[in-house]
Amino acid sequence: QVQLVDSGGGLVQPGGSLRLSCAASGRFFRINDMAWHRQAPGKERELVATITRGDSTNHADSVKGRFTISRDNAKNMVYLQMNSLMPEDTAVYYCSAVVVPGYNAMPRTYWGQGTQVTVSS
Repeated sequence: QVQLVDSGGGLVQPGGSLRLSCAASGRFFRINDMAWHRQAPGKERELVATITRGDSTNHADSVKGRFTISRDNAKNMVYLQMNSLMPEDTAVYYCSAVVVPGYNAMPRTYWGQGTQVTVSS
């Protein structure tokens, strides 16, 4: 069984920074793409950033220049460094990972439980 645990959220003032972390655990062969998503109250979940196993990244236009996704394959972790936070960044942030459970097995997407980020003065 694969488990993702995300952490690092909290309350921060506008202009502040936070670093989210997500750790994958369990038995699996390999983790492919990893990503961060967010869902604000009353809104649909949106993709924030993605990173391939080879460290190619993409960031949503709304966070470009402010957020940076990174990963540590040896530790099975993905991070989201968030700078210059704005009130509209307030949301529950979720990590996801495309996991190959075994050699030649079909990949499957797993999700973290979410961590709340609140940007307010």
